[in-house]
Amino acid sequence: MTKRKPTRTSLSPWQTSFLNDLRTLAAQQPHDLRITGQPTATSDGRVSIGLRLFIAGLPMEEAGLPLKDEEDFVVILSGDSLQAPMVEVEHDRFVGHPHVLQGRRLCLYLDPSREWDPVGGTTAFLNRLWQWLTDASEGRFNASTALYHAVGGVLHQTSGTPTVVVRQFGVGRHVQLGWLETRSSHRLDLVSGGSGEDRMRAPVLTTAAYMPYGAGTTLAELLALLTTQPVGGERPGASSLAEQSAAFLAALAASAARRPHDSPQYFVLAVPNPAGGPDHLLGGRLTPPTANLLRHKVKQHGVAATVVSLSADDVETPIEWCTVSDERPAVTTRRDSGRPVRSFRGKHVYIWGCGGIGSWAAEFIARSGATQITLCDPANITGGLLIRQNYTETDIGSTKADALARRLNAISDGLKVEVVPWLSLDEATRAVTMADVVIDATVSLSVGRLLDALADNPDRRAVLAQIATDARTGCLGIVAVSALGDSVGPSTIDRQVGPVVLGDPRMELYHSLWQEPLEDDELVPTRGCSVPTYHGSAADMAAVAGSLVTFLGNHLRAAQVSGTHLCALPHAHGGPAHRFLPYS
Repeated sequence: MTKRKPTRTSLSPWQTSFLNDLRTLAAQQPHDLRITGQPTATSDGRVSIGLRLFIAGLPMEEAGLPLKDEEDFVVILSGDSLQAPMVEVEHDRFVGHPHVLQGRRLCLYLDPSREWDPVGGTTAFLNRLWQWLTDASEGRFNASTALYHAVGGVLHQTSGTPTVVVRQFGVGRHVQLGWLETRSSHRLDLVSGGSGEDRMRAPVLTTAAYMPYGAGTTLAELLALLTTQPVGGERPGASSLAEQSAAFLAALAASAARRPHDSPQYFVLAVPNPAGGPDHLLGGRLTPPTANLLRHKVKQHGVAATVVSLSADDVETPIEWCTVSDERPAVTTRRDSGRPVRSFRGKHVYIWGCGGIGSWAAEFIARSGATQITLCDPANITGGLLIRQNYTETDIGSTKADALARRLNAISDGLKVEVVPWLSLDEATRAVTMADVVIDATVSLSVGRLLDALADNPDRRAVLAQIATDARTGCLGIVAVSALGDSVGPSTIDRQVGPVVLGDPRMELYHSLWQEPLEDDELVPTRGCSVPTYHGSAADMAAVAGSLVTFLGNHLRAAQVSGTHLCALPHAHGGPAHRFLPYS
């Protein structure tokens, strides 16, 4: 820990209040709480103060934190109450334990935005510290879920560096060659092979042990930490650690020598977690001057001799750390895991009609993990459609299907998007016999009839659905679903449920879905012979489409049954908000 030099920086109101309360509590409980020394201010506006706690009564477990009867801590306060106080120790007895950062800082608040409430002040902070010590001494912290536990529990990130995306990459117990593929100025993808102008050599080092002190901020610190044996667990021999650093430096030098002058050199560290499981990945880069030094040394001495020729001053250069977006299945749980839309994962979905409802539904299905989406809508995009449809200014003049395909392709690398220019009998037949789901969002009578006719196709394998909103408000949604095993199509299901809804006064909100529009229910968007359309905003369309996609997802993941879902947004002024009417 770096010693903080006292300054004459004045205390903020928050720091003054916290320290006054701390002194009052120490005076009230002198046996349990003691202040050691005077507050020390730093040039960055923080204030630290020593604290001694009597904790002899805490229960101790063998796997817990090794605590003495009295423990000294350093409390660090920022200039305002927005940041939670920090706590450090000035020894290494806690290194390697979960929620101990870089061996010395206690991770009191895993999620400060939810766990730190400044209203509680000093008392709440001390209670939190006491609870943390209690949990730690009893070994309640799970090392396998501790954030970044393998690398000292801290995020390694330098402002201005690109993000390294990792999805599929096998790591071994040695230095191996990886490639970084440039996707944009702010994104690099780690891949296992290949070459080309858009790919850079990047050695991948699987370290011999975990790194409880972190990976440092300079090349010298990193090399030292690579050769530092961690506390506890299996310890690799000193010779193997030295060989590891030498092999890593040699791989860096060899890779840098193959890159242009004044270009940085990237690398990846795969750090084992002491709790087991997948390695933790760090992405780093050497700045151009450091990479140039390696290139010069290699040119002078060769790769092997370069490692020996490097002096202490040569490696006292900064490392820039890149954010790693680790998307490997073994370490990542999707945020929509368990939600109904996950039923679209791996599915091939046809969407006919890419307007107000269809364009938003397509995006939600793309984000859910569908592997293929086929779009059909030959209509052109005009500026007025941007009010509520899922398009942008640059799409004006393009067909809806083509523009939506470009958007969906930008969402997921694992998605294949196909555009069908026109809907024909042959294309519709192909859809119901090859896809997993066919969604009709056209609000077209002829398309509905066509889908009905194909519902009893003996080779049908797709769930069929029609989705729409109402003309009057754009706040209602309807999805008619024809499940596999039923020979009726969505339009038939819709016609069957219409009289039921119209005959039920409790369902008055939804009557307009089966009634002819009244005057002013629809709007004429432009002068002249403009086709009337329905009311609605982008917020309405996205909300209705999201609800309908969710209802359809439930049909895909559960025992399938045909029927009709009706739903209403909260500002639709009526109810019920949702009703499902099974087909009979």
